[in-house]
Order: sequence, then structure tokens, then C-alpha cells
Amino acid sequence: KEKKSKRDDKVRKKKPQTDESEQSEEESSSPKLKKAKTGGKQNGHVGEESPENARLSAASAKSTHKKQRSNSSESSIDGDSDQEQEQVMVVPGVPMVTRGAFNTPMTEEQKEGAFSNFPISKGTIQLLQARGVTYLFPVQVKTFQPVYSGKDVIAQAQTGTGKTFSFAIPLIEKLQVDSEERRRGRPPKVLVLAPTRELANQVAKDFKDITRKLTVACFYGGTPYNGQIDLIRSGIDILVGTPGRIKDHLQNGKLDLTKVKHVVLDEVDQMLDMGFAEQVEDILRVAYKKDSEDNPQTLLFSATCPNWVYDVAKKYMKSKYEQVDLIGRRTQKAATTVEHLAIECHWSQRAAVIGDVIQVYSGSHGRTIVFCETKKDANELALNASIKQDCQSLHGDIPQKQREITLKGFRNGAFKVLVATNVAARGLDIPEVDLVVQSSPPKDVESYIHRSGRTGRAGRTGICICFYQRKEESQLRYVELKSGITFKRVGVPTATDIIKASSKDAIRCLDSVPLTAIEYFKESAQLLIEEKGPVNALAAALAHISGATSIEQRSLLNSDVGFVTMVLRCSEEINNISYIWRKLREQLGDDVDRKVNRMCFIKGRMVRERWEDSKQCSLCVANELPELEESQRGGRGGGGGGGRGGGGRGGRGGRGGGGGKNRSFSGSRNGRQGGSGRSRSRNRGQKRSYDKAFDR
Repeated sequence: KEKKSKRDDKVRKKKPQTDESEQSEEESSSPKLKKAKTGGKQNGHVGEESPENARLSAASAKSTHKKQRSNSSESSIDGDSDQEQEQVMVVPGVPMVTRGAFNTPMTEEQKEGAFSNFPISKGTIQLLQARGVTYLFPVQVKTFQPVYSGKDVIAQAQTGTGKTFSFAIPLIEKLQVDSEERRRGRPPKVLVLAPTRELANQVAKDFKDITRKLTVACFYGGTPYNGQIDLIRSGIDILVGTPGRIKDHLQNGKLDLTKVKHVVLDEVDQMLDMGFAEQVEDILRVAYKKDSEDNPQTLLFSATCPNWVYDVAKKYMKSKYEQVDLIGRRTQKAATTVEHLAIECHWSQRAAVIGDVIQVYSGSHGRTIVFCETKKDANELALNASIKQDCQSLHGDIPQKQREITLKGFRNGAFKVLVATNVAARGLDIPEVDLVVQSSPPKDVESYIHRSGRTGRAGRTGICICFYQRKEESQLRYVELKSGITFKRVGVPTATDIIKASSKDAIRCLDSVPLTAIEYFKESAQLLIEEKGPVNALAAALAHISGATSIEQRSLLNSDVGFVTMVLRCSEEINNISYIWRKLREQLGDDVDRKVNRMCFIKGRMVRERWEDSKQCSLCVANELPELEESQRGGRGGGGGGGRGGGGRGGRGGRGGGGGKNRSFSGSRNGRQGGSGRSRSRNRGQKRSYDKAFDR
């Protein structure tokens, strides 16, 4: 008090108050305290604010009120601007600098998720802020009250929305206010089951990051039993694990689950799948009694909840349970922050094209996860020289210890590309993944949703690229239908795209070279400049640094190497494929059909040298893949036949019917018109037609 400024003394003389009256006035005038009180009423049976929270709120309000009095001779907050300023400064969980100093307005999501709206202790708030969490996300807001109040919950939300903290925060707050003595050898109060070791490890880490009072243990296969038994003897509050290892400890009589009060099934759709259902039931049978309302609180969380999940879950849950669905009848089930692209590519070209895609869409400094269907594919792709970035694989055959080291290295940025099977598809929160590549369409829609959800997390944007072959087109459309997304069909990265991306990466690498190292290379650089010239010398250096010393041109249609995709535009509708061939022969010669292979010429620049645009048609090189009609992507139209080997399959996008002396290639737009007559047996009446670009 003796150190207060004279200005503060003058303000105090104007409004003399005792300490108690001053505190009372501050509590009544503080927007934060009003907001906390209102939040308590809204939460209903969530419970009143804890004494610790009350002290935190009063202290925060008092400190803020005094700061404002030191900047103004008026202590009231009648003006709207002052009121807004005070509210911005006292909301816990939102950095005061970013919101107060720069006067950044709060979003509705931030206001709704402010920590002051919930009975969260000061210690937990500080630990959440250390994790970069400054307010609760929508799924956390919706689930906090029912979880904290002890209701059974089924929660469904899109990937990357913070489902783990949706049950971790309220459960920790509930356990921390419990006055029961935490004795040695105490059995767990919370049991969390996860389908994979990696997800279990991550969930346990999330719990540990936001509590210092509770003991969190994680049990999964591939690790020694002795260390886990020691933890059981010491006492556990929260147990996270995979069903297999938890069941082992139960059968050995080492683990007691009769005192469990809260059970969480994370990624419930996979947990209750055929491979896990029996193990889960064996575990829960210990903690649950048949048709009893005294059973533990049951929490089911996932991004996808098929109808059968609800049917199976009812046997574990109380008659009245809370359903939190942030997807609902929404058409798009996948994350809205992810852009979904599709590239048609034959399996033989896939590895090389994936390397180009990573270079263009993620570069050497971004993180990429590539999903493969088999362990063999993951190993081969991780070792393929087409991927220039540091790369490692992750799948079930890799020892558990190495899997943990691999995941840690990827999180820390030790390498930039992770090639994995579905073991990395569920729940893993790896920060700042820029690109997800799926080497082929997954067998089920749920897998696609979970894989694509590894990017675009926590409000960030991301890109997911799915490779497919022409025979997998229907599978791709099925994913679109069920997930509500629309794939944007794109071509492979062009040579120009690759050069630009590689140059950008190389220039960025130069920025990391220290000045002390540059001094040692100046003499060699000067000699190189004198020999090659400054521009050529630097260009060669950038090419070598980026690894893009040789770039192959590929077809935009099917990714085949060595082909250029051309676009022919006409001022009138093309009803017959023979019209295209007639136009080509008029300008490029009668032998054009022998030199055309998949929409492009085998060698040379004959098209650009000999073709001249007319009023009706123009021909140019395609820099990106135009949107194609479905008939060109789907099956080929049938054609009539006749003569020896005659009768090609007609249709726009199908082979025109062939045969006869003139070999007309006259397949119609709807695939009805064929050809007839004699043909050369070696061609079977079918020339290398315009449509060959779609056939292979």
C-alpha cells in the first residue's frame, strides 16, 4: 500500500472504502465474475465454482480493476469500450497480449469455450495453456457438462476437433476434487481403452500433460510386464491401454477393475469391431453388473459411429444416456478443413508420382503421411528413391520400441515423410501435417475419413490426395457418396510445378547456411561463376540442392511418363470421334494415326510445328487436367461389329469402331455406332485411337 502511486491515492480519496467493501464492489462490477456465475447456472448440476476457482476469479478481477484505476481517474465502467476492455482482459485462457494489447475481438467459439464458463481448476488451466489450449473447442464445450455430471455419453465429431480432451478435462477435474486418500496399491478409477498402441500412448500423454496430482499409467503389448505390475502395486488413478494387455493383467490376477467409476472407449467403432468386441466384453464384465444403474459411467467417442455401434453400446450404458453429435445429418462426414484431391495413376507409376506430389504439395520442409494398404507396400515405398525427403515406415511388424521412436522422430521433425498402414490412421495427433497421401482408395469409408483426418487438425487446413486406377473409379465414387465429400480430379504435377517447388525449397535451404561457412566456399564460387556465368552457376547449384536434376514429363490423364496431354477445343459440338481424326489428318497428315499414342505424339514437336488453329478448332498443351465427363471416366461404350476383326468399342471415351479399308474410327458420342469391313489382322480393326489415353 505504501508503494502505490500518488494518482492511485487520489482515486482512493475520492472513493474511500474498506478492504471488504472494495472487494465487494470489485466482485459486483467485474464482468468475469458475473460470467462465471451465469455459467454455473447454465451448467446446472455441474456444480458450483470450487473455492480455488473463486479465489482465482476474485484475484484476477481485483488485479484488473486496479490496473484500470491507475490509467484513469474514473473507476466506473459505464462506457461500452471500457466494459469490453475489462472483459477481454479478465477471460482466463486467452492470452492477454494477443487479445488485449492488439484489441482482437473474440470469436463466438472463443466466448463459448472460455475457461471461466466451466469448473476448471487454476492448475489445470495453466497446464492447458502450456499445451497451447486457450479455450475449449466445440466438442469439448458440448460434452463437458454431461461428462462432469456423471452421465453416459456417446460423442461423435469430426477428426482433429479435440475429442481426447473432451473426456480428459472433466474426468480429471472430477477426480481431483475427490477427497479420498490416494493410498498405495489403489485400483484405477478411470479406464480408457484404445484400439492401437500408438493411440493409447497418445491418450495417456494427454492425461499426463494436464494433471500433476493423479497417477496415469499406459499398458499395451510389446512392452515388459514387470514395469506395469510395479505401477499396479504403487497405485493408479487413470489407466489407459489396449484390450489385449489389459485382459492379460486381469487373467493373471494382477489388476483390479472392480472400483472403476468411469470407462472410456476411444475410437469406439473400431473398438467394438469383431476383432475387439470379445476382449472388450471380457474386460467390462469385471466392472459392470447386469442391468444395474450403479455401473460405471460409460463414454464412447469416435469420428464415425455406424448404427451397429449404438446397438452394441446399449448393453454397457445406462437407460438414459447423452448423445453429442457434431456431425448429425451433415452431408460431409470428413473434416471440412481438408481439401480432397484424386489422381488417376497406374500402380507401376505410383511411387514416382507420389514423390512428385510430395515435392509440390508439401516440399522438403512440410510433414507428409502416406498410407498404404499392406506392410509390404509401406516398406517398398519408404525405400523408393523417388521420395527425396527423409522417410521412414510404420506398421505392425515393426517392434513397439521402434514404433515409438519413429513416431517421436516424426513429431519432432527429424524426418518429414511417414509411410504407414492403418496403424497411424486413428486418433494420432501429429502437429502440422501438411499432406496426407492415400496410395489407393481404402476398402471402407471410415478408413478414408480417419486417414484424411490426420491433416487439417485443430483449425489448420490440409490436403488429402487419393491415388486410384481406372478400375477403382466406382470405389472412389462410393467414398464420395458416403462421406459427403467431392474429389477434385487433378493431373500429376507438371515439370513446371516440380521445378518451382524444388527451387523454392532449395532457396529456403540457402537461408540456413551460416555466414561463417560461406566464407570457405567463396573462392570456389568465384571460379564457378567465371566458368559458367553467375546465372547458370546458381541455377545448377539450386538444381543439385533440390535433387531435381532430371524431370520427366507425364500425362495428366493417367500419369504415364513421356507423354504430353493436348487439349482440342472446337466451336461446335463433337458428336462423332471420326470428326477428330479427320481434323487431325487434315493438318498433320494421313499417317497421324500411326504416330498417336494415348493422346500425344510419340516424339518430336509435330503438333505445335504443323498445326494451325482455325475458326472452328484450336489445339494447345494442357497445363492442368480439365474436368472430364463421367462417360470418359467410366466404362467404354459398346460398338457394333463386322468383318474380320472389325467392330471396335464405340463411344466418347471408348475406342471407335474400326475395320474396313478406310478404318473410320467412327464410334459415336453414345457408343452405338461401330464399323465393319476388313481390317488388318495385326490391329484387329482398331487403330491407336484418340481414346487410347484412357485405356491403359
